[in-house]
Parts: sequence; structure tokens; C-alpha cells
Amino acid sequence: MIKNDEISIKDICNIIGDVDNYNWLITNIECYPSDEEIVKILDNEYCWLEGRSLLDLLAKEEFQWIWGGFSAFPKEIRLEEVLKYDYPYADGYKGFWENPIALQHPLAVSEIVVWDGSLILVISKKSEVVNALIENNTFAQDLEKYNME
Repeated sequence: MIKNDEISIKDICNIIGDVDNYNWLITNIECYPSDEEIVKILDNEYCWLEGRSLLDLLAKEEFQWIWGGFSAFPKEIRLEEVLKYDYPYADGYKGFWENPIALQHPLAVSEIVVWDGSLILVISKKSEVVNALIENNTFAQDLEKYNME
């Protein structure tokens, strides 16, 4: 868990490092880009992007995210398989605040969640992802430890 004003989605993707090895489902989207091309991509119920396309989009413009769920899937998992399950969501999801923390989508490897414009949560099956964020950002907190306080 990191306060949103301390880091951006782009920064998190750079720390994770292997974003382009996955396809990304973006859901529960509320954000405010000024670039019309980005608006067109994100102004949908969901967005499915290859990792390189996600990185390019994030590099094109820094803009405010209020809500959003970014779920990473191995490239061999097709969108049709992913859409057989409910969309991950941020607004109203209570599971972030209860231990044990789990990914919302059963086929996802990692999830980055923008929560109410104030926090960014990162949940992953790969402990090195969470560890890299904690090591590279002094403002990051372990969400399970936070929930126990």
C-alpha cells in the first residue's frame, strides 16, 4: 500500500520491471487524461492491453487516477478466458482490508489497484514484486501488516 501522492502507476510499473511480459485488464476505470487517444482507450467498461502498450500509454501522459484495477495475466491466457470471471474492482471491494489478502481474479498474477485517488495497492502471487516496491519506496507499507494494526 502506497499513498497515491507519493508514487504513480508508471513508477510502480518501472519498479515491477516485467510489465511488458503480461497482458493487462484494466477495470473500474475512473481517471482524467487530457489526451483524446488515451480517453478513447480508457472510456470503456474494461480495457485489455499488452504490457508494452500499457507502458506506452502511461509514458504518454501523467494524469490522475481515482479508481482502477490493473490485473496482470500471463500472455498465454486469452481475454475470452479472463472475461468468464467477474471484473476486479476497487470501489466498494472490502477484501483489501481483510487478511489474508488475495487477488480478485483467479487467473491474474498481480493486481495494481488505485483506491479512491488516495492509495495504490499492489497484490501479487510473486513476492518479489511486493518486496521490490517496499524496498524502492520508503512510503510503502505491507497491506496485511497494515490490516492487523
